[in-house]
Amino acid sequence: MAANEKILKALKSAITHLDNSMLTMDKKDDNSVADSVWHTAAELEYALFLFSITVQDEIDKTKWKLNPKLRKVEVGPMLVAVQDLLDKAEKCVTNENLLDAYKSAYIARHFILKLQKDFTRKKREALKKKK
Repeated sequence: MAANEKILKALKSAITHLDNSMLTMDKKDDNSVADSVWHTAAELEYALFLFSITVQDEIDKTKWKLNPKLRKVEVGPMLVAVQDLLDKAEKCVTNENLLDAYKSAYIARHFILKLQKDFTRKKREALKKKK
């Protein structure tokens, strides 16, 4: 299997898990959402690893803006932003524009990590309230 096919497969899997997290969000089940987000992050990490070994000499990530102004984490809008980025990444891989695909996936991972951090913080706060 070629590198592009592996990247595409990982992106499609990340999109599937992301879709699951959006569906479970409607059911107000934070654990299921967090679990699906975790799986999305895992697939994204694998895709980024594949990108890094495929286009390793062509990258300058310092120019990629990750939107540092993002203070408040709102799960719904952030999942939609990640979905848009992953759709863009998937299209770029299909069109063999790996650098743009890598950038979109990289930024999507940044958002996913913010979500995971927020889920962890909320879980920690809930545990403190129980004590």
